[in-house]
Amino acid sequence: MNISLNWLKQYISLNESPEELDQLLTGCGLEVEEIERIDSVPGGLQGVVIGEVLTCEPFMVKEKQLHLTTVNIGTDEPATIVCGAANVAAGQRVVVATVGATIYPTNGEPFTIGKRKVYGHPSEGMICAEDELSLGTSHDGIMVLTTDVPNGTPAAEFFKLEPDYQIVIGLTPNRADAASHVGVARDLKALLHREIKLPSTDNFYADSNQHPIGVTVENTEACPRFCGVTIDGVKVAESPDWLKQRLLAIGLRPINNIVDVTNFNLP
Repeated sequence: MNISLNWLKQYISLNESPEELDQLLTGCGLEVEEIERIDSVPGGLQGVVIGEVLTCEPFMVKEKQLHLTTVNIGTDEPATIVCGAANVAAGQRVVVATVGATIYPTNGEPFTIGKRKVYGHPSEGMICAEDELSLGTSHDGIMVLTTDVPNGTPAAEFFKLEPDYQIVIGLTPNRADAASHVGVARDLKALLHREIKLPSTDNFYADSNQHPIGVTVENTEACPRFCGVTIDGVKVAESPDWLKQRLLAIGLRPINNIVDVTNFNLP
């Protein structure tokens, strides 16, 4: 069974490290087989920061226009960066991969940013488009932000990317009570003497029975009671990022909001 640490924290307050939780859970009979860090964006945007373009001077190379920029990335001296994007301009707030950062494009192999010369000009970083950081698929130009965060702010902090940990539990048949995040939270409640927090159902109610569905229970001894609910006004669409991240953290592939919310509620 795969457990997401961030998801688990929705139900119980935890400040223990994944390794400490390994010891606690294994000690109570929920044997932890593996712990793996999960980043919602490959590499976690380590070494990528928010910056400000201070100057932007165009120059031509083989009929292609490039730009020599200086960018404030929160260091003592601005970084000099050659940028090929047509939409780069002085005064913009941008996302910069600094020297030493490894970036993971949506399409293509990861690569590490180094100091280099581009057509005779020094370049100390890369002003990024969203697909170059796996933040999306657009390659229409660099990302231009509207923000007043300090230059040098980590991009992971700006985009609210929080690393997660997948905790793999080798669940034995006698512990079906722990076959969910809430079940594991109950064990931790007993171990740590902390309260668990369950989602509120105050706003969930039935206002009518517009779409009655007939149900016949053929064996009332095997199934003494059967309940169901119909939900209307639902449109099939892409799931929100938070939901996709929850499922990816436990090894499930997001499909759409209907499939995903079903998988979300099962664990």
